[in-house]
Amino acid sequence: MKVTTEDKLKKIVIIGDRVLIKPKRDDERTESGLYLPPGVQEKEQTRSGYIIKTGPGYAIPFPSEGEDEPWKEPEEKIKYIPLQAREGDLAIFLQRGSYEVLIDNEKYFIVPQANILMLERDEDLFS
Repeated sequence: MKVTTEDKLKKIVIIGDRVLIKPKRDDERTESGLYLPPGVQEKEQTRSGYIIKTGPGYAIPFPSEGEDEPWKEPEEKIKYIPLQAREGDLAIFLQRGSYEVLIDNEKYFIVPQANILMLERDEDLFS
């Protein structure tokens, strides 16, 4: 049985407020015409790519219940503030602070949401 890149990506868990982005080629243009010329990309260290996976969001500790009940096992309950970024979005992001990883010899970036400058989402909002 051959393990594909898609199978490997399904097994990857992105932590916290980070996203996994597959970078676009520099010469690609989006359907809406968004295009970052290579000079801007080099000068500002910005990149663009498609979001493949997202983490759960920003962790918020949940107040523990039953602290006055010493016989109870402490439970770690965590809630998350979800991210704005969604799978399939096109992201323009700062390369600084991002981590480059190779999965099946393809380049991906793990990017904190704070490094994402803009998202393009195809939802037909203006139709």
